[in-house]
Amino acid sequence: MADKIVVTGIGWVTPLGHDIERVWQRLIQGDCGIGPIQQFDASTYPTSIAAEVTDFDHNEFVKHPEAHANTGRNVGYALGAATMAWRSAKLDAYDEQGKLDHDRLGIYLGSGEGLIDFDHYVEANLAGWQADASAVDGVKWIEAARRLLTPDGEIEQEPNMPLAHLAMEFDARGPAYNCLTACAASTQAIGEAMHILRHGDADVMITGGAHTMIHPLGVTGFNRLTALSNRNDDPATASRPFSRDRDGFVIGEGSGILILETEEHARARGAEILAEIAGYGSTADAYRITDIHPDGRGAAQAMRLALRNAGVTTDQIDYISAHGTSTKENDVIESKAVKAVFGDRAPDVPISSIKSMLGHLIAAAGSTEAIVCVLALRDQVLPPTINLHNPDPECDLDYVPNEARRTDVNICLSNSFGFGGQNDTLIIRRYAS
Repeated sequence: MADKIVVTGIGWVTPLGHDIERVWQRLIQGDCGIGPIQQFDASTYPTSIAAEVTDFDHNEFVKHPEAHANTGRNVGYALGAATMAWRSAKLDAYDEQGKLDHDRLGIYLGSGEGLIDFDHYVEANLAGWQADASAVDGVKWIEAARRLLTPDGEIEQEPNMPLAHLAMEFDARGPAYNCLTACAASTQAIGEAMHILRHGDADVMITGGAHTMIHPLGVTGFNRLTALSNRNDDPATASRPFSRDRDGFVIGEGSGILILETEEHARARGAEILAEIAGYGSTADAYRITDIHPDGRGAAQAMRLALRNAGVTTDQIDYISAHGTSTKENDVIESKAVKAVFGDRAPDVPISSIKSMLGHLIAAAGSTEAIVCVLALRDQVLPPTINLHNPDPECDLDYVPNEARRTDVNICLSNSFGFGGQNDTLIIRRYAS
């Protein structure tokens, strides 16, 4: 069984850009990537704002663009982020020397549904609708569907397609998994990838997540749940975790990818080691489909399991990357869970939420937040929670309000909690040989 599992490469595609250093500096500066929705006309929706990726073309990153034609945005984001991480780990040069065993190169992603051909679905449905009979003419519907819908379009909807495209691009023939545990998916993927490496089933894992739900069905669904902020007139302040006047999260999109390796493999090839994935915990609330357990019992247990798995105590945690969605329920309950785990020390542990700047990347949220932990360890600086000028009295911890903070950071804890009661926590620490 492998000892340490280390991070050797990172890459992301986010609403603040797709360059590691530039996006990191923007996060430290408290910049915000939220604005009016451009991908479709959302002017009649209760929420017409989102955190969208702009000025990105995955074809600039891939070696085989013909293999990735007709993909959804989520696949493009994954390809871009993975290529950045691959180059960051210098696996491109190592592979060109013929030294990488592709049978021991695996992938574990947390990715959501892909391309949704919304306009053509609507057109096909309207073509088959008989208003006078209030019924669907199946023949007309099928004729329209055969004319309008494409096989590739249907296949690319599947949430495993980012994995399939990454496997083709990098010739990854080792363990291959995808999970879709809502907002916890990419954190779960990283934790499970760590275990695969620990068990000796691979030498290198491409892991993280990719997602976009910025489309009519996604925005409508979250509006029906009353989960989204309606602060359409002031997008930059709409995501305000832990604030008394928060009114919901802001939907985002993108991808975060990390390259994980066994320490032995990384050192043997002379890789620069960025951090260690030291522990992982996963639980279910066993409560409700959308609501978190009011005491935060699942979240607290995930943190305890991750700490135990890493062999560290609460006294050693220097920073918590919060799930911090800016919803009424999550922020209070996550704060309760932190207090339950950290006890008297809870007020002394800095916590922040980059969702205040990036919005909520859904399945890709956890992996981008894990990358933030890697960068915080490297630069000894914590990103802020912006828009926190009027704290909720029930959220009474140290949320690094509005300005980044320089401090000693050796071990980070990163939380992700998903609809359905999925709770996942990572422990990420500075690497010491």
